[in-house]
Amino acid sequence: MKKIRMEIIGISYSKAQAGAYALVLGETGDKRRLPIIIGSFEAQAIAIELEKMKPSRPLTHDLFRNFAQNFNISIEEVIIYKFSEGIFFSKLICFDGSREVELDSRTSDAVALAVRFNCPIYTYESILKEAGMIMLEENEGKEEEVFAEKPAHEEEYAQLSIKELETMLTSAINDEAYEKASKIRDEINRRKSQK
Repeated sequence: MKKIRMEIIGISYSKAQAGAYALVLGETGDKRRLPIIIGSFEAQAIAIELEKMKPSRPLTHDLFRNFAQNFNISIEEVIIYKFSEGIFFSKLICFDGSREVELDSRTSDAVALAVRFNCPIYTYESILKEAGMIMLEENEGKEEEVFAEKPAHEEEYAQLSIKELETMLTSAINDEAYEKASKIRDEINRRKSQK
């Protein structure tokens, strides 16, 4: 079966499930998208790595990467290989220099590791047909509007300057309050994009 390469398009609050997030993967060079509902911890783990934020202590996915690298194990690719009853199934293709091993994984964890190992993410045509969506021409360039709700924290930080927000962001990371840090980071990015 031919593998289709995917890339991370974004993460937004899920309209479908309270307290969850939608991880949106996009087919490389195409308009097809694969939205995957993930938990807040995994969303934070992916966002922290994508934003190159440095937590004061390693998160679980960082620990896994450090462990694997110290024993010369790499993750070569992530494959989202099955979709059943609303659940995506993934596997990690690992290599230790002499043999290749497949490990079953939750998709959210697999993606969090893929960004840490800088490895490709793949899926199959059958999964895109069943669970994917196509971005229409009229929505091109407006994906954020299609997938993301207006952040609830926008009003909470409205009176603060960017400098104050950056100070709060540093403090939140040091306190390991990663959900708060991601909201502050989103507000800083929103303001900078409006300039």
